[in-house]
Amino acid sequence: MPSQAMRRLMEELTRRQSAAADVAQPTLAEARTAFAPAGPVHPMPDDVLVREVTAGGVRSHWLDAPGVDSEKVLLFLHGGGYQLGSLLSDGELAARLGRAGGMRVLFPEYRLAPEHPFPAAIDDVRGVWRWLRTDQQLDAHSLAVAGDSAGGGLAVALLVATRDAGEALPAAAVLMSPTVDLTSSGASMIERVDQDPISTPALLRQLASDYLAGADPRTPLASPLFASLSGLPPLLVQVGTADLLLSDSERLAQAATKAGVEVRLEVGDGLPHVYQLMLGTPEAAEATERIGTFLRERVH
Repeated sequence: MPSQAMRRLMEELTRRQSAAADVAQPTLAEARTAFAPAGPVHPMPDDVLVREVTAGGVRSHWLDAPGVDSEKVLLFLHGGGYQLGSLLSDGELAARLGRAGGMRVLFPEYRLAPEHPFPAAIDDVRGVWRWLRTDQQLDAHSLAVAGDSAGGGLAVALLVATRDAGEALPAAAVLMSPTVDLTSSGASMIERVDQDPISTPALLRQLASDYLAGADPRTPLASPLFASLSGLPPLLVQVGTADLLLSDSERLAQAATKAGVEVRLEVGDGLPHVYQLMLGTPEAAEATERIGTFLRERVH
């Protein structure tokens, strides 16, 4: 059962979802500026040092909380359906996870659809990964990757592409409500419609279509659920039951486990899409703590 603070947020998100159906759709620029996927946008903590850098040709940001180990890096990939999202929407969460894991964070602003459809986003993320390994000369075992929603899908795609290239993989990956199936074939796309306060099937299908721009939705680097998952590093997957993408996480965990990957699947009863963003709720705090422990145990 969600906490009172979580229930209040979910009720507000449900009201916002209902109101959106009765007003004119914003322009893409307006949607990006106002993007607040989980209620209010939380500012970057004052004690986190933010420094812009170009990583492999991609505009990115270093996020350093006090006391983190500068030799350990969490590559954080934001969500937003490959069309929205930025440091503004996800920076607080990224910095919070880095602090919990004792790691500095690299936050890339990968290219967005529809101006830059698939494979632009994964190409950018691969370029950032190579920059960490070659330019920054960081050992793969001192690196981890995390992503929420579409960023979670990009994180798995990065692992698959890196493995296929015969390169060393990061020590671990954290996936929060990952989008790993752009065919929208998961049972929860139907079963959870009345429970999800954030997304609708129509919205998710439109975002997928805009990103794919005609590409096969089963392409492994677009929908990594359909990729071979053998040889991937340990995965922590967190998802809530009030999420249209619940089945993405469940099927990914099942497929990865079958492929011999160490997987920890945490399913929050009654929790919405990327509930980790909801600062101030017990659920977000507990998830952050578990992520921090997972990263500290595996990144050396």
